[in-house]
Amino acid sequence: MINRKFFFDQARLTLFSGSLKPAQVAGITAILDEWEVNHAKNDDRWLAYMLATAHHETDRKMQPIHEYGGNDYFTRKYDITGDNPARAKKMGNTKFGDGIKYHGRGFVQLTWKTNYAAMSKVTGVDLVAAPDRALELPVATQILFHGMINGSFTGKKLGDYFNATTEDWVNARRIINGTDKASLVADYGLKYYAAISYTTG
Repeated sequence: MINRKFFFDQARLTLFSGSLKPAQVAGITAILDEWEVNHAKNDDRWLAYMLATAHHETDRKMQPIHEYGGNDYFTRKYDITGDNPARAKKMGNTKFGDGIKYHGRGFVQLTWKTNYAAMSKVTGVDLVAAPDRALELPVATQILFHGMINGSFTGKKLGDYFNATTEDWVNARRIINGTDKASLVADYGLKYYAAISYTTG
């Protein structure tokens, strides 16, 4: 079991400039609870890297958020009328407006209609019809865990980078987004790992 007092004391000091808001505590607690209830037998480095990913993807808010950017940006990036219509079509965004509707949400910025459909099956919530439900803390937590453990986002998964013979904090970023900000997220991961590594025995 994770020593929560030690964890939060360390995280507050090393990752949050000495202060945590109640919403940040609530988001982190949801992730820790899910880990301890359903995944504690797995490698603690997985938990550390999931926390690091949420830390980066939510801009330290540690709550599910909308992707930054407005409707024009979402249209250009994700819509059938945007900059890459072939990719939009491949990812299920076949109608005008899908780029806005299926922009990034959650702890890991779930995007594209096909991914919302896939995570609907995982969570039991119809995210295609109601994509904003990906912002609900329990739903976002399920998506974070399932996607990173099973490789749902890019085909890469936590077990590829953290196992009995491998520890690759930098390339683990490929689970989410290539090598974008990989070193930064790796640093977060190592700090979270230090915070969870102390146990009560």
